[in-house]
Amino acid sequence: MPEKPIIICTRGSALALAQSNMIAALCRAAFPELTFELKLIKTTGDKLQKASMAKTDPSLPKGLFTKELEVALLNGQADLAVHSLKDLPTELPAGLYLAATPKREDVRDVLIYRDAAFQSKSKSGTAGAKEMRGFKPHLKLKDFPPGATIATSSTRRKQSLLAARPDLNIVEIRGNVATRMQKVAERGEVDATILALAGLKRLNFGINADGTIKGDAVPDGLLATVLDLEVMLPCVGQGAIGIEIRENDERIAKIVARLNHAETFAAVTAERAFLRGMGGGCQSPVGAHAEIVGTKITLKAISFRDEVVKCGEAKRPIAEAAALGEQIAAELK
Repeated sequence: MPEKPIIICTRGSALALAQSNMIAALCRAAFPELTFELKLIKTTGDKLQKASMAKTDPSLPKGLFTKELEVALLNGQADLAVHSLKDLPTELPAGLYLAATPKREDVRDVLIYRDAAFQSKSKSGTAGAKEMRGFKPHLKLKDFPPGATIATSSTRRKQSLLAARPDLNIVEIRGNVATRMQKVAERGEVDATILALAGLKRLNFGINADGTIKGDAVPDGLLATVLDLEVMLPCVGQGAIGIEIRENDERIAKIVARLNHAETFAAVTAERAFLRGMGGGCQSPVGAHAEIVGTKITLKAISFRDEVVKCGEAKRPIAEAAALGEQIAAELK
């Protein structure tokens, strides 16, 4: 009798599917004798497309993008869940744990905005030309005109932008990567948006040397600039994929252990300990980035809680990653 397939559950978004297909490919390469299948599950966050994500809304349940996947795990309908780690709460349901993180992608954020040359050519002589303003390639945050409008649904990004440029007008935006790029390309009331570089890469988008964006179905006339970490620290877990499984499931634990990248796991352990210590969830106005050099791990963090900017940085041995996160949280609370 053939062995039962191993079920990998994930959200049905384009990015979640791309990440899960990547995990499935790694599993099949490491265990060619086993069968791995994907199970797509619609989460609460997928259904609440009109809910505000730009503030911590107490009416919104925790685990917006993870709860239904975790229920599938606990009910035995799936064997492992693939998450964008930034969406996974630091407190997990009893019986489940974060078992592995493959090697992390680039953690930085990217400004997406219209190309002045393209807008001038495409809109010249037409009504609304002034509203559809564009900008030069390699635009930096300081280069935006006073009062420019940037769309983001992230509290961390909003507060980071306002800390650097208090004059900016920040508005909300929802939708997947392609939808957000399309909104910038077509809506003159929005000058730019911010996306995670990791998400762009996993969806096979790239940034050319001239600042243009390459990939399938990229709207015409868009440019991109990668933001330095000194300008904007990422959210906790950004660029990392988390694999969640049941406790005491030794068979699945051995499988996902082959996918784990030890340095990534240590880095996100520090970041998640920081977020847990701050008492926040994935929409908390905090940023953090842990980096390993040699035998030490360094954590840089920022908090915008109560609209007060607090920064912290410390270094410890890798084995003390969780304690490092807790230390920085205690300093910034």
